[in-house]
Amino acid sequence: MGIFERYLSLWVGLCIVAGVGLGVLAPELFTMAARAQFAQVNVIVAVLIWVMIYPMMIQIDFGALRKAGDRPKGLALTLVINWLIKPFTMAALGWLFFRVVFADWVEPANATEYIAGMILLGVAPCTAMVFVWSQLTRGEPAYTLMQVAVNDVIMIFAFAPIAALLLGVSDIDVPWQTLLLSVLLYVMLPLWAGWLTRKRLLGKGVEALDGFVSRLKPWSVVGLLATVVLLFALQAEKILAQPLVIVLIAVPLLLQTYGIFALAYVAAKKIRLPHNIAAPACLIGTSNFFELAVAVAISLFGLNSGAALATVVGVLVEVPVMLSLVAFVNRTGHWFERSDQ
Repeated sequence: MGIFERYLSLWVGLCIVAGVGLGVLAPELFTMAARAQFAQVNVIVAVLIWVMIYPMMIQIDFGALRKAGDRPKGLALTLVINWLIKPFTMAALGWLFFRVVFADWVEPANATEYIAGMILLGVAPCTAMVFVWSQLTRGEPAYTLMQVAVNDVIMIFAFAPIAALLLGVSDIDVPWQTLLLSVLLYVMLPLWAGWLTRKRLLGKGVEALDGFVSRLKPWSVVGLLATVVLLFALQAEKILAQPLVIVLIAVPLLLQTYGIFALAYVAAKKIRLPHNIAAPACLIGTSNFFELAVAVAISLFGLNSGAALATVVGVLVEVPVMLSLVAFVNRTGHWFERSDQ
């Protein structure tokens, strides 16, 4: 895990401060950036999102799909958590906190957008960071690759319908055309480009692929941090007027992350998964593909929306929480069998 990934929450925090400061000092500059649109897509954001996502997609090995039936219990656990539980618990927590618990502190229109951002986080299963979590917990690498490949294929077909369903239930208008365009731009095309790149580089050897990915990885983080600066610059006035909003968004996100992990970890022990399968299975079910959530939130609701803000708070919260869960998984390895038998 590189310095960028290990201290991602610190960099995000610094970029939040920088973004708010720049938003106060030069608001016209960021307003111009927000207007740089083509076919309802912000060009600057689209470029930054691709800088984030493309290096991740190169790491996906769709050849691993052939091994999907080798460890069915671990895969089944991940799929149930990712697609049948996590999106719905996230929507429920969003509604509970912003319609009930925090109702007196948040404007109804803002509450709706925060719920939307949380829903988009819940529907986007983790992709790239899974490899980091798996490595830190000594998970089975081939199994992790297979899990990511299966989830990414499902995401192509399931992300838009589940997101639309939960947004609709939460009384949030869903522009289907924009949602489907987002899936095309930020899921299907990056996956296709990553697959083509991977295939071409593997023709030159594994070293060529690994070298290319290692050179691109820092740019992925740079793209994320630049997006954070842009988002918080546009939200500067709103944040300075209501600084508590960051904490309010973080509370249900923390509960969701720890709660989903606890459910997955207990289930993994009950179905007797070995530790090198249980660890990545539970962590992929807990973590989110926050880059995709940020991209779709911006496409659907705009750069200066509460939904976009909520997804970025998700980035701020996720990394330290996941590192704490990695430490817990490593300390409790003796609860499970040590190898897949």
